[in-house]
Amino acid sequence: MTMRTECRHFESRTYASGEAMRRCRLGLAPDAPWRCPDECPKFEHRSVDIGWAHGSVVPTATSTEPESVQDGTAASVLGEAEAIINAIADDIAAELKEKKNKKKKRRRK
Repeated sequence: MTMRTECRHFESRTYASGEAMRRCRLGLAPDAPWRCPDECPKFEHRSVDIGWAHGSVVPTATSTEPESVQDGTAASVLGEAEAIINAIADDIAAELKEKKNKKKKRRRK
């Protein structure tokens, strides 16, 4: 499957350099810009955009899909990274809150 350009969450932008960005606004396509998940739970057909000016979806060709995307390696690495971040997120938030509270206490003195 490729990126589902007919989905309302698909977004693309072409920069002055000619490079194009293709992505899912919801971050649900870990293999972007090459493909969306086969059974995306948030897929919605793009509705009529009255008043919008539309150009071509992506005027430049998307590069060849790397083997790491084809065999699922990229998705598994991203999944592992997300698990690591989720595991330490509470600790980091607590540290930041503690630092903020210390700064407030110093200002009051």
